[in-house]
Amino acid sequence: MIAVIRVNHLKAAMLQKIRRLFVIKTPVEAYLIIYALALGAVERGTVYLHRFPGFGGKLLFLACTGAVFMAGAKILDCLKHEKRLKERPETAF
Repeated sequence: MIAVIRVNHLKAAMLQKIRRLFVIKTPVEAYLIIYALALGAVERGTVYLHRFPGFGGKLLFLACTGAVFMAGAKILDCLKHEKRLKERPETAF
């Protein structure tokens, strides 16, 4: 019985550590993620430019990069919101 509890506790602790890897905690981490998203979006946009020459390819390229701007703004906004909630919990919705 005690061994089962220890194993379950170790599993929970390990899952907690793995889960923390996927949480964005600082603005530096957020900027690195936004940079990686931008690299992927520009790569995909250049594929669109080659595959669809002309105005359509340019529109798809802009859509890729525009999505990164919106996602980056949301990530940074959420970081500010979480910081504000930590400092003043009474300001939650």
